[in-house]
Amino acid sequence: MKKPEYHLLMCASFRGTEAKGKCIKKDSMQLINYIEEEIQDRGLDAMVSSTGCLKLCEEGPIMVVYPQGYWYKNVSSESTVDEILDALENGAAATPHLLT
Repeated sequence: MKKPEYHLLMCASFRGTEAKGKCIKKDSMQLINYIEEEIQDRGLDAMVSSTGCLKLCEEGPIMVVYPQGYWYKNVSSESTVDEILDALENGAAATPHLLT
């Protein structure tokens, strides 16, 4: 497998072996399938991974896009994911959703 152009990281709230944080309670894991489908449909050279707790529970669900280093907050809906992926396709950040 070659290195993808983008790596999207979705917080899954794991602390050790248990999901204890707020992101998973806000359905962050349900969005991973949607993100993967959208990546394929859009032909993006990207992959998505779940992460342990990113320690920003009050702002979650959190999604990080590398190598750009964009940290997004409140990624809790398909429409938010669409805005983030639209911006990524255009070589920009989805500024309304950036964690600042």
